[in-house]
Amino acid sequence: MQFRVFDNASQVAQAAALLVVSQVLRKPDSVLGLATGSSPVPTYRELIRLYKAGVADFSKVVTFNLDEYCHLPQEHPCSYHYFMRHELFDHINIPIENTHLPDGNATDLDAESVRYDAAIADAGGIDLQILGIGHNAHIGFNEPADTLVFGTHVSDLSPSTIQANRRFFDQEEDVPRQALTMGMGGIMRASCVLLIATGQDKAQAIYESIRGEMSPRVPASMLQAHPQAFFLLDRKAAKLL
Repeated sequence: MQFRVFDNASQVAQAAALLVVSQVLRKPDSVLGLATGSSPVPTYRELIRLYKAGVADFSKVVTFNLDEYCHLPQEHPCSYHYFMRHELFDHINIPIENTHLPDGNATDLDAESVRYDAAIADAGGIDLQILGIGHNAHIGFNEPADTLVFGTHVSDLSPSTIQANRRFFDQEEDVPRQALTMGMGGIMRASCVLLIATGQDKAQAIYESIRGEMSPRVPASMLQAHPQAFFLLDRKAAKLL
């Protein structure tokens, strides 16, 4: 695991996008793991810019998203299906059939978890995984716990995560209490991981993840054991390092 510190969030997004495009140039049919939330949005906008400039071609790329809320319609403006179309997929030349998210509305969520992991394996595994980080150092919806779950699974959202996601919904009661998320095993299996963190509010989580001991109570700290994990940070997020 390594980290790089940039002056501001714009530079972080540019660096992350260039790493993604470099991966796709090397392997046009790359399998990308994608994240949602506010952290990756500037990177997605930079990817769109590079695509429109003729630098990037996503026509053979396959994507798998980290997570999706449970029991939230896919057309809901706060669903991650909607988010990914609005923030990225509708603006680049990726075939929609090449994009994959877990189905949080599946009748059998356990079976959907098994299906999703199998689909990733059938695609050859994830070449590059983009991550954000929560205020409690969760990645995906792998919340702090005594143990972490290896495969895709249903996760109960912690109060701090519910509160952090409150800003996307009309009221706190509307925030889903569960999500279907890729497990730590799936994340750790990715050949390369890019974790993006910007802003002072992420500084404590970044410090604990990089300088603290590896612990399931700090899920992102497990990336210390990944040989190709890169934390891309602005100075505010890195202020405690």
